[in-house]
Amino acid sequence: MKIRKFIGFTLAAAMLATVASGCKHTDDSRTPPAGVWISFAFEDTWRTYGVTAALQHREFILSQGLPESFPYTAMSQTGYGGVLLVGDLHDNPAAYDMSCPVENKPDIRIHYNEKDNDAVCERCGSHYHVIENYGQPKSGKAAELGYELRTYRIVDGPHGEYRVIRP
Repeated sequence: MKIRKFIGFTLAAAMLATVASGCKHTDDSRTPPAGVWISFAFEDTWRTYGVTAALQHREFILSQGLPESFPYTAMSQTGYGGVLLVGDLHDNPAAYDMSCPVENKPDIRIHYNEKDNDAVCERCGSHYHVIENYGQPKSGKAAELGYELRTYRIVDGPHGEYRVIRP
């Protein structure tokens, strides 16, 4: 009876070790936390500056006034390196900090690559899944190190507006 328990325990431990070694952990906390508050007060503001379909993208960088003519307010904040807003494969909006987590500086940013529909850091060459897989590294130094993009939430406001906020 003791041998069966020992064998069962050993098999369970071996299976757990196999499963754990097959999982690849990524880190989305490398980019420092920073305030994020982008409010789309009206439906037409969302249609003009937001993303309403798959593969659409917008960059929000408050310090550079991007996008041009966006109605930023005194409460507006655009994260550590800016916010990349994209329409995912299911037409749902997704938001990421634009700071490359490998470089980890607010002025070294990822940009949307329309050819491959991913985000790319031109400095380190990393590519990130942004229309699928929630900012996971696709290739380059970020994939080697397991660094993913910091994600932000998109929520409905109390008066029907959309907001991009920190989780």
